[in-house]
Amino acid sequence: MSYATSLVRSLTLAATVAVGSILASQSAMAEDLNVRFSWKLKGEYGFFYLGEEKGVYRDAGVTPKLGEGAGSQAALGSLVQAQEDVVVLPGIFAISAIQKGMPVKIIALYQPEAPVVLISHPEKPVTSPKDLEGKSIAHSVGETGTSYLGVFCEANKIDCAKVNKVQMDSQSRVPQFLQKQVDVVSVYLTNDLPVLEDKTGVKYPVLDLTEYGLAVPGMAVVASDDGIAKKGAALKSFLAANAKAIEMTRADPAAATTALKAVWQAGPSDKVVQQQVEQTSASIHSSAGTPVGWIDEKAIAEALKLIGSVEDIGEAKPLSSFYTNDLLKQ
Repeated sequence: MSYATSLVRSLTLAATVAVGSILASQSAMAEDLNVRFSWKLKGEYGFFYLGEEKGVYRDAGVTPKLGEGAGSQAALGSLVQAQEDVVVLPGIFAISAIQKGMPVKIIALYQPEAPVVLISHPEKPVTSPKDLEGKSIAHSVGETGTSYLGVFCEANKIDCAKVNKVQMDSQSRVPQFLQKQVDVVSVYLTNDLPVLEDKTGVKYPVLDLTEYGLAVPGMAVVASDDGIAKKGAALKSFLAANAKAIEMTRADPAAATTALKAVWQAGPSDKVVQQQVEQTSASIHSSAGTPVGWIDEKAIAEALKLIGSVEDIGEAKPLSSFYTNDLLKQ
């Protein structure tokens, strides 16, 4: 081996060791954040895992400990008990909880309108609001897609008295629909619909509620007031890393699918998961000129009206009580 070749190899080895030392140092300095989802793994969470795989969070100086959940109520409870630093859940539930006095805030709103649709059977299609009249629709307490049906009917000038809302538990809704016991059921484009169409081989007619004015805040990042005060810098870094991960997922949904499936081997097929990932990317948006996740005060105000249409919320809290955009600012 020549002296020059030996020198090059020595320098390469030294550089590799140095880079490894720097990465190890960055990892050691990264601040842990406990992140709880409100539900089990699904394509909506793909960007978190792609960002983790690509080192986006490490580079931002945070280490998110991602965990599945068992519902929004449980997630919020763990947040105020300081068991979690961040929870990811539908914004409408966070707004309701804050109105009731829970000391938390929305720090990013990725889906100003939850991607909820009504699906029907091909032989009895419901593709416009007027088609709902004379149909039966599955409903369970607290369900996003039908809880605000009265508001939807009023906005679209249809007679809700002519819509048969069939009360049942949440686990029965889709099976009852598949057995044709009801004509219509609400599902998420980002979760249920790709699974159902893959399972049944049926292309279901769709009525997109957001297209007809029903804007129910969807995926949001929520932190406690105490956590914002104590871990504001880490939360800001986490949100900045999320933004990068979201853009990476838009550019390469297959990579996000692979990253998610690495921790979700029992999930549906890659095809279905990628459809969930792509629909999630399509549903994430902010006003022009604002960072991804930016919270529009109008969205909070409209959500309070929705909640007030189905329950007595008393005097609405000031809108500033529900959110902060400070952690999204560069």
